Amino acid sequence: MSVTAPTAEVDPAARPARGALVLASASRVRRTLLENAGVVFESEAAAIDEEELRRGLKAASADTGEAATTLAELKARKVSLRHRGALVIGADQILECSGRWFDKPKGLADARADLEALSGREHMLVSATVVVRDGARLWHRLDRARLTMRPLSSAFIEFYLAAVGARASEWVGAYQLEGLGAQLFERIEGDYFAILGLSLLPLLDFLRRHGAVPT
Repeated sequence: MSVTAPTAEVDPAARPARGALVLASASRVRRTLLENAGVVFESEAAAIDEEELRRGLKAASADTGEAATTLAELKARKVSLRHRGALVIGADQILECSGRWFDKPKGLADARADLEALSGREHMLVSATVVVRDGARLWHRLDRARLTMRPLSSAFIEFYLAAVGARASEWVGAYQLEGLGAQLFERIEGDYFAILGLSLLPLLDFLRRHGAVPT
């Protein structure tokens, strides 16, 4: 099925910011990816209920790609209403394993259960990146990665959770690939940056073509 985000109207009181770049996310990883690439931007999280929207999309028979793209666009559109003329980047990820969509764990007990469910199995991580200006989508990218988690012992899961602590609740699947989470896996197929949360290289190409980063 096709799921389309509702058209947003630009708030006439929004401050002018043509030429500015805004990341519609509070994700430290996404901010770091852009900062390390030398991109100058602001960041502002979009106040949407991601879990409720994701459940609604799944109930409406959207696939993971449609759902991730819709959520990324909704985030960018909402933030774009407050940044007239700016290029606003939205992003979303959905982890799917055997038909189940995983949300970020709500605590260590949820993180433990997620790791036990993913242990020894292959899962798909779908990453959507969208750029919006004044409520209109200009560009989007969808990446799919296959990740195979090695069989995890209970002892290693406890060691891992003790090491990462409450940060496990910040990551879908309770892992961060660029950290200790690398020890969870035996095989990864897909774009590294997209797995981290942003389709960085295609995004930089788009931003160069629109004068938002040096060429």
